[in-house]
Amino acid sequence: MTVKRMTVVRNGRVLDIKGHRAPAADILIDGDSIGEIGQPGLAAPADAALVDATDQLIHPGLINAHTHGHGNLSKGMGDRWTLELLLTAAPWISGNRTAEDKYLSTYIGALEMLMKGCTACYDLTVEFPQPTAEGLGACAKAYADAGMRAVVAPMVASLTLYEAIPGLLDALPASLQKDVARLRLAPTEASLTAIRQVLEGWRLDREQVRPAVAPTIPHHCSDEFMLACARLAREFDVGLHSHIQESKTQVIVGLKTYGKTQTAHLQDLGLLGPDFVAAHGVWLDDDDIRRLADHGASVAHNPGSNMLLGNGIPAVKAMLERRLNVGIGTDGAACCDNQNMYESMRVASYCSKVQGPDTARWLATEEILEAATAGSAHALGLGDRLGKIAKGYKADLVFIDLNHVNWMPLNDPTNQLVHTEDGTGVHSVMVGGKMVVENRRPVGVDLASLAKKAEAARERLAAANAGNKQLFERLQGLVNAFCPGLAKTPYHIDRFAGGHHAHYVR
Repeated sequence: MTVKRMTVVRNGRVLDIKGHRAPAADILIDGDSIGEIGQPGLAAPADAALVDATDQLIHPGLINAHTHGHGNLSKGMGDRWTLELLLTAAPWISGNRTAEDKYLSTYIGALEMLMKGCTACYDLTVEFPQPTAEGLGACAKAYADAGMRAVVAPMVASLTLYEAIPGLLDALPASLQKDVARLRLAPTEASLTAIRQVLEGWRLDREQVRPAVAPTIPHHCSDEFMLACARLAREFDVGLHSHIQESKTQVIVGLKTYGKTQTAHLQDLGLLGPDFVAAHGVWLDDDDIRRLADHGASVAHNPGSNMLLGNGIPAVKAMLERRLNVGIGTDGAACCDNQNMYESMRVASYCSKVQGPDTARWLATEEILEAATAGSAHALGLGDRLGKIAKGYKADLVFIDLNHVNWMPLNDPTNQLVHTEDGTGVHSVMVGGKMVVENRRPVGVDLASLAKKAEAARERLAAANAGNKQLFERLQGLVNAFCPGLAKTPYHIDRFAGGHHAHYVR
C-alpha cells in the first residue's frame, strides 16, 4: 500500500487575490493536494516534510490558456509579421522536425514556463502533414519529464492558407502556385484517423498531461472536418480549441465564406459548449460574446501576440461582464517570443487601458490574475482542481522571493504580481506537492547541456529548411499585399459597454 507523503509549508504569506493582501499562513499538503490552510503553527504530522517559506509570497501556479510547444525552437525568427505572414513562414520556422525536435522544443518551453511561475498550459502543437502518435507522444512526454501539467492538442486543418483565403491562390504567379501545392495537408480521413489513434492510445496520467483536439481555424477546415473533430473530442471527453476571429482578415474571410461571423457559424454547427475554447477573439462582437457565454465556452486572451501580429485588442471587459470565462495565454514563442505569463498579465492590463480614459472599462489587476489562474484552469477543463490555493485543490504553488528587488517594498501583492513581477522574483515552484524549481533552478536539469542541444537543432533545422525559407521570401510580399488589402473591408462591430452598445467600424 502506498502511503501518501505529507508536506507542511510554513512561514509563508499566502496570496488573497481579491483582498489584495497576503496574510501569514501555513499550508498542509496531503500527497499532491492541499489538505488544510491555517494560521502559522498549523498542526502537522511529526514526520511531514518541511518547506520553509520565510520571506516568500505564495501564489497559485499561473496557467497558460493558449500556447504552441512547437514554437520554442522558432523564437526570434520574425518581426513585422501579420498572422498571415506567420502562417506563410510556418514551413520554414517549423518544418522538417523529428520526434526528438518536437520533444526538445516542447521541453524548452515547459522549463521556461515553470521557471516563470506557470504550472500548466494548453498546448496546440502542429505536425506536417498530419498528427502522429509518435509526435504527440514526444510533446506529452516533454511536459511529464519537466514536471508540468498540460493539455496537448494536435492542431489540424483540412485546407492550407492558400486554399482557405478566397482569391489568395489566384493572386500568386503560376510558378508559386505550383510550389505551394506541395504544402497540401494530409487527406481528411488520414488526419482524423491519426487523431483517433492518439486519443485511443493515450498512456500518460491524465491528471498531469491529457489530450484535446484543435481544429486550427474554422475557415482552414471544412464544416465536415470541424464536425468530425468535435465528435472525436466529445466521444473521448476532451477539449476542443480553435483560433476564432483573431485577425481582421479571418473575420472578412468568415463573412465571405459563411455570410456570418465564425462564432455564429460554429454555433449553427453545434460546436460551442463548455468544452470549447476560442483563442484570441480579438474581433468578437457583442453577439459573438453572448453566444460563447451562453454556451459556457471560454476565451483564451493572448495580449502579447495580438499586438505583435497587429491584430488588435479584444473586448475583454465586455466578456467578463457577460460572464464569459476568460483565461490568459502567451501564445507560441514564434509570435510572442517568450512564455512569460507575468508579462502576459502586465500586457493584458496595459492594453485594456490604452483604449480610452474611461477607467470603468479597464481591467483590474484582480480580474487579470483571476483569469491567469482560475479562468485558465477552467479553459483547460481543470477548474475544479487547479487555479486556487484552497482545500482539495492540487498543490501547484509558486514561491516568490520577497527579498527580491521587485518586492521592495511590498505594498499590494495583487497589483505587484501583475504590474511589477517579471519572473525574476520566482524562487521555487511546486507541482502536485513536488518541487520542480528550487532556488531559481529547474530540478535535475542541466541547462548548459540543453542549450547545446538546442543550438545543434537550430543549425540542423536551418539547413533542412533553407528551401522553405526561400519560398517564404518569394511569398512574403504577395501575401503581405493581398491579406491587408482584404482586411481593409469595413466591418461594423458592436461592443457591450455597461448597459449600452458601443459601435465601432475598423
